[in-house]
Amino acid sequence: MTQITAALVKDLREKTGAGMMDCKNALAETDGDIEAAIDWLRKKGLAKAAKKSGRIAADGLVAVAVEANFGVVVEVNSETDFVARNELFQAFVRAVAALAVDGNGDVAALRAAPYPGTGRTVEQELTELVGRIGENLVLRRSARLSVEHGVIASYVHNSLAPGLGKIGVLVALESQAADEPLAALGRQLAMHVAAANPLYLDTGAVPAAALDRERAVLREQAAGSGKTEAIVERMVEGRLRKFYEDTVLFEQVFVVDGETRVGKVVEAAAKSAGAAIRVKGFVRFQLGEGIDKPPADLATEVAAQLQH
Repeated sequence: MTQITAALVKDLREKTGAGMMDCKNALAETDGDIEAAIDWLRKKGLAKAAKKSGRIAADGLVAVAVEANFGVVVEVNSETDFVARNELFQAFVRAVAALAVDGNGDVAALRAAPYPGTGRTVEQELTELVGRIGENLVLRRSARLSVEHGVIASYVHNSLAPGLGKIGVLVALESQAADEPLAALGRQLAMHVAAANPLYLDTGAVPAAALDRERAVLREQAAGSGKTEAIVERMVEGRLRKFYEDTVLFEQVFVVDGETRVGKVVEAAAKSAGAAIRVKGFVRFQLGEGIDKPPADLATEVAAQLQH
């Protein structure tokens, strides 16, 4: 049997907002399986939702770069927010994003790519930069989108410099429509993705396993209502629509007007443009998502900077 450690309990509390003893009981009931414990708490009504890891911010920068029909987003992490404002660091992140445009989205290949004007690879240049800045720096991830005909739209939120910020989004629109209205639509969709953080493009893109898991949780929640099985199933399907509205891009309410589904917005834009518009894909990088970072200690950060 898995030992229920204080660290496990703390992790579950951060993900669910449930009480300490409830988290401990959930872990005991599920043999220490975090994901199963989240579902256990939800079924008992002790957690509002299954909060995924990745909401704790790490530092550094997210960069986007678009060239012709290609676009990339990359993330480079640092130990403190001070470094994000360092001109050397910003220049490196911008240069890496430009290099990534010609790549395939594979971060390992990007690390091994030649860094311009140095005779070093990107990874070697990053090592040099670590020595100059005095902090650990990591080229963490990269993604690339392309279209044959259409546009790659981008958006950077909390921008510190052109193309650099805390959230970077790309949206790929495949279409023969005119570039100007297509680019305007893409920009709005990218801003929506930044704000609403969808996980899937449309309902068909939701993995069967994710749907099965959500149905199981909703079914057990509804079963406690005392309703008949048929009514319970209708309740589950009704609540599943809310799951789609929260996680599926085309089912979300467009943040620009606050009332129209994104799927309908794209349909209307295609009708207005006189050409089909297909959202080929989107990418959203939020700085530090998925990185477990200790609570910020500003005094320690300032003291560390003064030593360099």
